[in-house]
Amino acid sequence: MTMLAAIFVCAAAFAQGQLVTWSSHLEKAEDGTYRVIFTGKIAEGYHTYTLTDEFSATEIMDAEIQGGEMIGDPYELSTPVEETDEFGDPARHYYNEIIIAQNVKANDGKAVYTGTIFTNACTGGACKAEYYDFNVKVGDSENAVMPIADTLEPADEVAAPEEEKGSIWGLIIEAILWGFAMLLTPCVFPMVPMTVSFFMKGSENVAAGRFKAAMYGLFIVLLYTVPISVIIMLTKLIGGDAVTADIFNWLSTHWLPNIIFFIVFMIFAASFFGAFEITLPESIVNKSDKNSDKKGLAGVFFMALTLVLVSFSCTGPIVGSVLIKSTQGEFWEPMVTMLAFSVAFALPFTVLAFFPSLLKKFKKSGGSWLNSVKVVLGFVEVALGLKFLSVADQTYHWGILDREIYLALWIVIFTLLGFYLLGKLKFKHDSEVKYIGVPRLILSIIVFAFVVYMIPGMWGAPLKGLSGYMPPIQTQDFVIEKYAGPVASTGAVSSSESAGRKYADFLHLPYNLEGFFDLEEAKDYAAKQDKPIFIDCTGHGCVNCREMEARVWSDERVLDHLRNNYVVTALYVDDKKVVAEEDWVVTESGKTLKRLGDINSHYALTEFKVNAQPYYVLMSPEGKVLVEPRAYDLSVDGFIKFLESGLAAYEIERIAE
Repeated sequence: MTMLAAIFVCAAAFAQGQLVTWSSHLEKAEDGTYRVIFTGKIAEGYHTYTLTDEFSATEIMDAEIQGGEMIGDPYELSTPVEETDEFGDPARHYYNEIIIAQNVKANDGKAVYTGTIFTNACTGGACKAEYYDFNVKVGDSENAVMPIADTLEPADEVAAPEEEKGSIWGLIIEAILWGFAMLLTPCVFPMVPMTVSFFMKGSENVAAGRFKAAMYGLFIVLLYTVPISVIIMLTKLIGGDAVTADIFNWLSTHWLPNIIFFIVFMIFAASFFGAFEITLPESIVNKSDKNSDKKGLAGVFFMALTLVLVSFSCTGPIVGSVLIKSTQGEFWEPMVTMLAFSVAFALPFTVLAFFPSLLKKFKKSGGSWLNSVKVVLGFVEVALGLKFLSVADQTYHWGILDREIYLALWIVIFTLLGFYLLGKLKFKHDSEVKYIGVPRLILSIIVFAFVVYMIPGMWGAPLKGLSGYMPPIQTQDFVIEKYAGPVASTGAVSSSESAGRKYADFLHLPYNLEGFFDLEEAKDYAAKQDKPIFIDCTGHGCVNCREMEARVWSDERVLDHLRNNYVVTALYVDDKKVVAEEDWVVTESGKTLKRLGDINSHYALTEFKVNAQPYYVLMSPEGKVLVEPRAYDLSVDGFIKFLESGLAAYEIERIAE
């Protein structure tokens, strides 16, 4: 079971947010000089150091000013905390906030002050070095005194680590809910009284029984979490980020594992519908169950292993689905998500063993209600399994499962589920439904409401709530004009201008946006048009990418920026198209990359140190990153601020030249 759960991991990336986020503003003095003030917000639990610290000083590096001069050295406006560091030595630390300043002068009314702020953010002896590039316009023009944080340098603020954390919390909550839901499945529920009675009967006293119950829960958590963690850690330790990324990218996007996952889900669904029973070989289960009769912790461990093995047919697909969704985020997310699932799954067993009287409140195992749960899970399995086929279809451009076909299947699946809940559809092991209970009625209403919600999608309705699971709308043949998005204006890359773009014959942008799919082409065009580049590191199988496009890109203000102010460039990291030989890339290790997705993934990893999608970069035609890149964040206002900040930074670049 644990090995199968391990192969469900499809992608992972390490993407830690900034621990010190900076903003800037100007203060004008009476003598015509200016004070540039930098305010750094420090993450909770971390501290930084003063400008004069002996070992880890905060520092303004590579500072230059064009058209002016710096007056004196940088200085601190905030007061540090005097305390003893981790090594017992006296130290001066900043918590929550650090404020530093530099006096400057613009000689001819205008100047540009550039440089990098270095900080070392530490906690408990562990530190992370961070660099913040700034570009500040100074002068006596109408823009002489302006809030830099709002116009020029929003990089760290726009990255919005709070929202990124929010996304993982959503995954954790989902995993916990699935963990609790597994208790009611036919594979798991019958194990509850059996395992609890084992602990209470096999212990000399109540205290010993409760200790074993606690260890039982711990062993369940470890059996689910440790194999996943070990696999991820080993790949990263042995091969580094590149190897880890390659393995996970292959698992998530290659046709073979996706088709295998699809088939597995369909087999499980057929089993849940009553076509056949999926059981592990009796020798494995019997051997584990026999070892569970041993006294001590060894017996407890094998009892936990028995539960994991017996519950395999119910938990396996759900575990895989949870892990697949979690791997779109940070390096740690698959491990944390699996930990949340296993804790929720193990908790009821531990609680019932502590309080065996609660067992009296449980109905006897078995019965029609458990079979009904099994059938409902079967419908869910069919719906979830289509996602794997869809990923393979999109990455290889088979054209099998376009958006309208996918939607039609989901509409039929959930319509049948609704009829089943109403007792109008029966399977092999179902008992006769003499009347409809309130829970069934409520569930059927929810299911049919979901079906009604999906129907407009057949004509191109965005269905923002399902955007992450549906194929992109550009794969749909019939879309009502109002849902297609506005036509690109004259400020955008027109269809005629971009007719010869690379890969435009099989790749497309949403909302009728015109752009590029090759960065070098985009740079050349951007230089001619004197526009910055909007790079979208995306993927066909990226759930969060589709959600960003549906919830954020769809805003008219965002589309206006993308149409008129940027050269949009989409870099698909999972596309399996083999490019022309002259576009092949040879890595530092000597590996030749021939597929478009591999080339783009390598570029994102080497240039931006990320393999997570979506990842948005604003770049000048010369290849300079203008502001700090932005990851998954559903804040529309934050995204607009990000785009506006890039434009302001690009304008400063032009002035500096």
